[in-house]
Amino acid sequence: MDQARTTISKIFNGEPLSYTRFNLTQNMEGDNSHVEMKLSSDVDDEVDANGVGENRNQHNRPYYPSKLNKHSPKTICRFVIGILFLFIIGYLIGYLSNRNTDKTEVKSNCPVFNEIAPVRAEAVYSLDWSDLRALLKQKLTIANIDTSLKEFSSASHQAGSTGDEALANKIMGKFKTFGMSTWTDEHYVKVHEPGSSNNRVLFRGNVVGKTEGYLAYSAVKTAQGAALYAHYGRAEDFRRLQELNIDVTGKVVLVRAGLLSFAEKVANAASLNASAVLIYPDPFNYNIKEDTALFGHVHLGTGDPYTPGFPSFNHTQFPPAQSSGLPSIPAQTITIKQATEIMSKLGGRTSPLGWSDGNLRVSMYKLGGDGDNITVEVNNVLIQKKIHNVFGVIKGYMDADRYIVIGAQRDAWGPGYARSTVGTSLLVELARTITDMIKNDGFKPKRSIIFASWSAGEFGSVGATEWLEGYLNSLNLKMFSYISLDEVISGSDSFKASASPLLYELLERTMKQVSSPIDATKSLHEQFAGSNWEQSVMEHMGLSHSSYPFQTFSGIPSISFRFTSSSKSYPFGTTEDTDQYLQRFTSSKTLQLAKTAGEVVGLVTLRLVHDHLLKLNMVKYTSVIRNYVSQIKTKVESCQTSGRLPSTVTMQWLLSAQGSYDRAASALASVIQNSDLDDMEQCRIINNRIMRVEGNLLSPYVSLRESLFRHILLGSGSHTLAALVDHLEAIKGGLENADIDQFKNQLALATWTIQGCANALAGEVWDMDNEI
Repeated sequence: MDQARTTISKIFNGEPLSYTRFNLTQNMEGDNSHVEMKLSSDVDDEVDANGVGENRNQHNRPYYPSKLNKHSPKTICRFVIGILFLFIIGYLIGYLSNRNTDKTEVKSNCPVFNEIAPVRAEAVYSLDWSDLRALLKQKLTIANIDTSLKEFSSASHQAGSTGDEALANKIMGKFKTFGMSTWTDEHYVKVHEPGSSNNRVLFRGNVVGKTEGYLAYSAVKTAQGAALYAHYGRAEDFRRLQELNIDVTGKVVLVRAGLLSFAEKVANAASLNASAVLIYPDPFNYNIKEDTALFGHVHLGTGDPYTPGFPSFNHTQFPPAQSSGLPSIPAQTITIKQATEIMSKLGGRTSPLGWSDGNLRVSMYKLGGDGDNITVEVNNVLIQKKIHNVFGVIKGYMDADRYIVIGAQRDAWGPGYARSTVGTSLLVELARTITDMIKNDGFKPKRSIIFASWSAGEFGSVGATEWLEGYLNSLNLKMFSYISLDEVISGSDSFKASASPLLYELLERTMKQVSSPIDATKSLHEQFAGSNWEQSVMEHMGLSHSSYPFQTFSGIPSISFRFTSSSKSYPFGTTEDTDQYLQRFTSSKTLQLAKTAGEVVGLVTLRLVHDHLLKLNMVKYTSVIRNYVSQIKTKVESCQTSGRLPSTVTMQWLLSAQGSYDRAASALASVIQNSDLDDMEQCRIINNRIMRVEGNLLSPYVSLRESLFRHILLGSGSHTLAALVDHLEAIKGGLENADIDQFKNQLALATWTIQGCANALAGEVWDMDNEI
């Protein structure tokens, strides 16, 4: 049929009277397999708009070949009959070849008359935002959350155990019931477990109580030395000891649990050559039994420490390796009872002001004397376990290849009710709620939502990090946000969050749209934020946050938040983490808090998959960068004034990079304000620029095996701007670790990382004009 039409058109006009226009529409699965073909001759305006079709009238005028005038009527009649014969044959061929084909489908080898007009993607219309908010609040019910909490509560579900696998299968079954596409991710990881010989702590030659808890990834050895009390084991605590001329070398350091991770406490002590570390829960911080044991890990990193920077799909294919974050000294937890026995007998100097605020039954917190010898014996064994991450996906209707991930830790040491059961239950209920909104209420998310259940989270986000390492190249390009549900409830009188600055504005707006679980007449923002919401709510994202590897290793904007207590620490990593204890800790508001937490996660997620443009505010990073640059500039000038730093070290290029980012972010914000949000292709281009900001703040100049957390603003290592500030302090003080050449190298690489991020944010290379 098409050939016949083309032939006739050429005979009479030399050109076809119409052309094919393909209008791409997406099916319910999010692909472009169906195409709508529209043949039209009244599209000349569109052609003219693209600068084509200037001789349109000439093409449309009848054209009579001169040869026809030279022949007789009989010849003309034969000629017309021949044309009709060709037309009938062409029609029959077209009819027979297309009678079993859907009229709306066009085969990929179908001939095209002319150049296909540029296709403009069409928007998928979904519910209004107010409707989505109401539906989420209506469908995410306390009754369903309560049912899930009971269903996923487990007494034993340690990573790689049969209990862990049973929960994984149960979650997988739920996802399938909701109609989601599911899959699993399998890894072989190495973890520590107590050995046949128990870990022991001896004080002055005598065994101190029973030691049931342990710290995974501690050095397996026996160490001894004089006892030294070091408060919480923070860097500032050890600096205070140095100011008192107390040498940490060879000492067994006693520190309280809390304020920072176990791994950071041990790393701080090891950096000063301590021989071992003991960590205990002080009654001032914890309301637990005297003989309750603590569990945790001391790997200064995340993931399997024996496959640093690469996935643990199979250890046998890699040469022996281990993370630089593994401690070289033994570390062990002790109970309140054991700590009391040791601290009550310590001699030596009185501890500094503020260090004796604990509630151990001792007369005074002493620092310890030379005769207070402690022996720490760690006999943990390293074993390999197979773990499974479980996934379910709701595919988007427009940009299915762009997705947000909501994740929750599934395993726990002990009951782990607040650690993992609450997060897992909310994960399943959010999946149920959103799939229900799609099936029954007409919600069509533009982008995809992945629900992830992680294993081996107790050992430092092992399952999540191994997944990131295994699929880093694709995740960097397609995953635009991560939301953690871990430890989302551990109290009721405070609300804290850690997030990428890109998500600050979205979180603040969400808090204003969700009712407080304490007072329904107030919003979360009114209840917990106060006049300065960032100061009241936001806190630094560190190793203890499960979203940390997503943010600082993969460059994916991430967020985690929690309802917590402002007075006491919740006993994570103990056998007291049960539903009864959490109820007491939340004043019997666990279900109300869970529903509120679900609404926060749900609204943030829906906002990110509903709007044409991603709600990620890249302008927020301007103030973060400016703050660091200001600190560095002040310290550089101070060091140059004192003669510690040569005048050749200039701030010009770092200031220039800061200005470049500021201008690029402001320019893109202006583009967004003036954009046509119905232009889906334009929105996609803008979204691609926005979602790469975080990834472009990862330093490309450091090794993943040596510095896993490459983010120069939120990560850790010598490549960060915080490290530059610290290095300038060392230079100013004339310390041994000060190295001017190394500082200049760090400054140059950090500068170009910021400049590179600004260049990528500015747009395409042909839009830039770097004047010579």
